[in-house]
Amino acid sequence: MVDPATTDPKQILAEVLPDRPHLAGTLELVWRQAQRSFPGPALQDWLKACRELAEGDLGDACTLSYLRNAPACAALVGPEAATALARAAFDVGAAAGGRAVLALLAAAPQAARRFRSASLFLEWLRVVERVAAAAPESASVLLDRTESILAALDLRAYEAWALGGVRAAAGDPDRRLKFFSLLDPSARRWLTHETDAVVFSDVERRLKAYLAALWRIRPPIRSAAATATEPMRRASYDGGIIRMPDAFAGFVGSQAVELFRAALAHIAAHLLFTRRKFPVRSLKPLQVALVSLIEDARVEQLAIRAFPGLRRLWLPFHTAAPSGALTAPALLARLARALIDPDYEDGHGWVQKGRALFFDAEAHWGDPEMSRPLGGLLGNDLGQMRVQFNARTYVVEPPYRDDNLGLWDFGDAASPPDTAEMLHESVRFEQLDDESRPPDRERDAGRDSEESEAPNRAALAEAEEESGVPVARYPEWDYLIGRDRPEWATLVEYPAFPGAAGAIDRLLERHEVLVERITALIRSAKVSRPIRLKRQIEGDRLDLDACIAAAVSRHQGEQPDPRVYMTLARKYRDLSALVLLDVSQSTNDIVRGTESSVLALERAAAALLAHAMAGLGDPFAIHAFCSNGREEVRYYRIKDFDQPFDEPAKRRLAGLSGALSTRIGAALRHAGVELASRRTHRKLLLVVTDGEPSDVDVGDRRYLVEDARKAVMSLNHQGIDAFGVGLDAGGEGYLPRIFGPHNVLHIDRLERLPERLPMLYLRLTA
Repeated sequence: MVDPATTDPKQILAEVLPDRPHLAGTLELVWRQAQRSFPGPALQDWLKACRELAEGDLGDACTLSYLRNAPACAALVGPEAATALARAAFDVGAAAGGRAVLALLAAAPQAARRFRSASLFLEWLRVVERVAAAAPESASVLLDRTESILAALDLRAYEAWALGGVRAAAGDPDRRLKFFSLLDPSARRWLTHETDAVVFSDVERRLKAYLAALWRIRPPIRSAAATATEPMRRASYDGGIIRMPDAFAGFVGSQAVELFRAALAHIAAHLLFTRRKFPVRSLKPLQVALVSLIEDARVEQLAIRAFPGLRRLWLPFHTAAPSGALTAPALLARLARALIDPDYEDGHGWVQKGRALFFDAEAHWGDPEMSRPLGGLLGNDLGQMRVQFNARTYVVEPPYRDDNLGLWDFGDAASPPDTAEMLHESVRFEQLDDESRPPDRERDAGRDSEESEAPNRAALAEAEEESGVPVARYPEWDYLIGRDRPEWATLVEYPAFPGAAGAIDRLLERHEVLVERITALIRSAKVSRPIRLKRQIEGDRLDLDACIAAAVSRHQGEQPDPRVYMTLARKYRDLSALVLLDVSQSTNDIVRGTESSVLALERAAAALLAHAMAGLGDPFAIHAFCSNGREEVRYYRIKDFDQPFDEPAKRRLAGLSGALSTRIGAALRHAGVELASRRTHRKLLLVVTDGEPSDVDVGDRRYLVEDARKAVMSLNHQGIDAFGVGLDAGGEGYLPRIFGPHNVLHIDRLERLPERLPMLYLRLTA
């Protein structure tokens, strides 16, 4: 055993690193720092870790890296954490190989500087070990990006992002590599989301509604996926399609929301008032930039004429000051502010000239052709001033203005290279067709209108009928990280399309006997708060008041009243029920052994229950759901508690059709909010489903099951009884996990409903 007091590193090397003479130089260099970082017995522990690494099969490169990096880690997060790094190196090496170990040891000092806490550093090691075990090919890729990722995320967000990426890849190593290399757009979106920045998907539906309310137009809007090396810095439009950045760097909270709104309102002004593109011809890059700036100011002034409040939306983002370096971008930003801010004063002659020429031409603002000569003139003046202008790095200011790509027509001839590069510099994007997403009527309607800048009014009205309204964002439970992802799923309420009410009436007539049996069953179940029935002839407890009265009567020589018992009984009905129907694509499948679909069975069961509860006067509601990713959990209201089960409700029930996927957790939480507001003794949520929870953006089959289970547990804590009615043979595997083994009913044909309902009501009256 080495004596820690020994100061000769060569003697230590002889015992700790036998047969490794080439490591002697490294040990001599780090020995003094090691003595300071590993005080007392901790030095012996570190030397033991060095020996184990040298004797292991990770290679000399890993031992050298640990020798060099461990003392620095110990100085920042303590000797125990630095010693634990060696154990983590063995675990990561066993799972992912020597390349990942080298990446871990190189990343460790970066993580130590970021956390400066032993507990946080050890937690980081645990996350790395989990990623290495689940995605061995991606561990080194993740570790190589440690410094940049930890600069944006705290430890909990880092864990959520990394483990979420493992799950999102659904066992595909290539997808995992793409995710951790930040080549996958979803990886960058999640990374941005975890930093508390506002991403486009968070506000997309609000922005679409805002644009429709402002100008009564619905152009297709896409989130343009940025590349890993060059994020999209400005919004863009071309061919009637608007593309928005995933996020605006440096803007968070309400300011980011307003920036998205300002950018969309600006592009909408172009769609309305810039009727045709400008041919580039022989314009120089600086002239192109000036013509674009004048056109931006022109359409904004026309928009402000219609809606003066738009000036208050755009003006806060004009921050140029009448001072500073006289570069072309700075002067362009000052001119942009001068053309929209009436209170802005700028002493520069060129800015004053541009403002005077622009407002002198106010009578011609309705003609886009005014922008070209005015911009060209100002461009010539600026060129003669010999100010600095780099077309390759120029970015339009202020940040809400688009990249001006949609303003220009390059024609068939080759355009000037600098001009084309300038226009494309700030909007390098990849147009990706996500074939994994199912058809969406809203997107299809938007795609049909891409060829026209002014959407057809009839198509617009039809699109508005199909549009959903986002009403809430709900958390989702991530079992990998053991906590909720806040505001992760967006619930969007859609109108239920009507069908034929006669189909429901014919169904009730055809199953008249079944309706009577179900009605009798529900009537017999007294679901209410038990009440005390006093002065009973028999019972399970004594009525104290009656006993005293009987004793008094007997003392007075009177015949006492024999009704001295009390019992508890349920005499009334005090129940609110919500039937939640799964209308995902799989409900179109045929039920085994029958000729009807799962959706038809759901519709029939809901109709029979509704008819019975309506006849008894029980408050109940019927809702339905499906999903198209976490940003679009669709929710349909067939009948609300305060509505009768009448012809319109029957038409909505008859018109249900199966589509998309089954993200059940968000629907459960939203239904729970509805039931929580009911002032009844018992609240029942009856979920009728046919398939295991799944969605297009989730590859881990367990993820949505665990989230649904967590949602049911939350409902139970609120006093809401959640039951699952399974209509598929495979439901035995996941429904008991979600709802509990005693809260699941399995029905394969309508006639079995009366057989199964008694168990449900027995649970409610227990």
